[in-house]
Amino acid sequence: MSDLPAGFEKAAVDVKGLSKQPDNDTLLALYAFHKQAKNGDVTGKRPGFTNMVGRAKYDAWTKLKGTGRDAAMQSYIDLVERLLKADK
Repeated sequence: MSDLPAGFEKAAVDVKGLSKQPDNDTLLALYAFHKQAKNGDVTGKRPGFTNMVGRAKYDAWTKLKGTGRDAAMQSYIDLVERLLKADK
């Protein structure tokens, strides 16, 4: 599907137009899907316990290990579409 990267980039822009910020779990899912789509599997060391935000992001991204780029893009798009629909 050649439109997938374009749809992914559009979703990344559209999500910024939400009238209210999603909850933390949803934000972590958005972050993880975006990172997996752009960078693939997580690399580097897990942040220390004093960096709780970095640690949560790392853990969310780690859960997607092995997920393909296209699947991550589609999941990101689907999540953004659900958020936009709920935002109306």
